[in-house]
Amino acid sequence: MAGHSKWSKIKRQKAVVDAAKGKVFTKIIREITIAAREGGGDPTTNARLSIAIDNAKSSNMPKDNIDRAIKKGIGEQGNASSYAEIIYEGYGPGGVAYLVEASTDNVNRTVGEIRHIFSKQGGNLGTSGSVAYLFDQKGIITIAAGGSDIDALILDAIEAGAEDVDAGEEMIEVTTARSDLYAVRQALEAAGYKILTAELLRIPSTAVQVDADAAMANFKLMEKLEDDDDVGNVFSNMDLNEETIAVAERM
Repeated sequence: MAGHSKWSKIKRQKAVVDAAKGKVFTKIIREITIAAREGGGDPTTNARLSIAIDNAKSSNMPKDNIDRAIKKGIGEQGNASSYAEIIYEGYGPGGVAYLVEASTDNVNRTVGEIRHIFSKQGGNLGTSGSVAYLFDQKGIITIAAGGSDIDALILDAIEAGAEDVDAGEEMIEVTTARSDLYAVRQALEAAGYKILTAELLRIPSTAVQVDADAAMANFKLMEKLEDDDDVGNVFSNMDLNEETIAVAERM
């Protein structure tokens, strides 16, 4: 999980910039809306909505924004949300595999935009199933390292059903099975740990090593994909070794 931790740190740093642009709020609102449409507006009975609301709060989203997104999802503000959730698969420079999670109210527009981004950045959009087998969907819970008893946290997490705990200098990441994310998060909160984020991420089963030039090209591709308003998450299997991390830090 160490490689995942490095990419998470890069993504958190980028999220600070994105938040200033309003992009994080836009994507969180869309997730709340879809979660409410699919499972109802009560977070106590809708695990996906509960997690989305917690992530919104951790990003300092105003309560009114959250409430409006829920009402839109359940149809209290006109028609219910008509967003479709789609996963796009493709390859970037150096043969790096990509899974792109998107939600859209216009599938033709979005697929055209995603295809254009891949092509312009030296990659290509693939067919359904072309790279999905290279990724496993896992629950990832992040907790600030400061003030946490690591040994106690590991025991509490495993007892709650976690698969793995990765303790870094700044952040602790707890990995769960897809179906166990909500229950483990609830258990850790009940035990007194402050949860920063809890989300479903797609973790690559194998990694592709690239040189510095290919790493730079892939980071640019990731950035362009994430800048698209319809894109929620971008995952790749690029190996985040010291060289590629150094490239990311120069961007």
